[in-house]
Amino acid sequence: MTAASPAARTMLDPKALMAIRNLELRARTVVEGFWHGIHRSPYHGFSVEFTEYRPYAQGDDPRYLDWRLVARTDRYFIKKFEDETNLRCSLLVDGSRSMNFGSGGYTKADYARTLAATLAYFLSRQGDATGLLTFDEQVREYLPARNRPGHLRHLMLALEKPAHGSSTDVAAPLRRIAELVRKRSLIVLISDLLAPIESLATSLALLTASRHEVVVFQVIDPAERTFDFDQAARFLDMESGRDLFLDPSLARSEYVRRFEAHMESVRGTCEGLGIGHVLLDTSKPLEFALFDFLKARSMRGKLIRRKGAA
Repeated sequence: MTAASPAARTMLDPKALMAIRNLELRARTVVEGFWHGIHRSPYHGFSVEFTEYRPYAQGDDPRYLDWRLVARTDRYFIKKFEDETNLRCSLLVDGSRSMNFGSGGYTKADYARTLAATLAYFLSRQGDATGLLTFDEQVREYLPARNRPGHLRHLMLALEKPAHGSSTDVAAPLRRIAELVRKRSLIVLISDLLAPIESLATSLALLTASRHEVVVFQVIDPAERTFDFDQAARFLDMESGRDLFLDPSLARSEYVRRFEAHMESVRGTCEGLGIGHVLLDTSKPLEFALFDFLKARSMRGKLIRRKGAA
């Protein structure tokens, strides 16, 4: 039996993470664990390639060194000032009824909100402007991207509001964010995407046509992929929205086929539009999500340029 890597040993099990009631504390726990894991793993030095830091150069004011980063990486970096970067990020978080499913003691909505909080906390520490839009069949909360004292706290409070939506209408919030966000930005969509693929494709295309960089996190509970239920029960049909009474042993094969076809359609749509797509299993530590987020952006070569370069 092989030993777990140092990076894996620093990762917190999602169930233990969700036991932390304060959302901002959860986010901080994930980010600090991520930094620690990067430092101790073969990816040492990887993370700083994606942050809004630059290497220390002779003549720089040492007062602006990030000493925490020095302690973690033994490397010297200067934090960029707000006028040195134009990274703006809007987080779109699904609060529809399907997100309230969970087989591990917490829901997809819990996982999605924690991921959004983690990204907001991570980007805030870099000095980047972060906004939020929550939705179900309509837009519920909207906070423009900001980087100012108190903004992160407002964002966390908005994320902590419980979701009461019914159906998922991804098209409406994506159209709305295209109207609201005029400057070139990073748009992060966090959803199970259990919605018709046609409207999703059209709305995502609208964002890419507006020159936004888009990353999609598709959040799926492991039980949804296997349909590994023992007893007959009522289930929600993701395409029609109907409640169905099913015997899992009889329906499993067809369900899995249709579910995987839908997942493949989502992946293919994103790939065709040049959009980063990350499939998230809610049983996996959130540090993996943060790592995949940064890796996907690096490989695409789409880091937001400095002001005046676009």
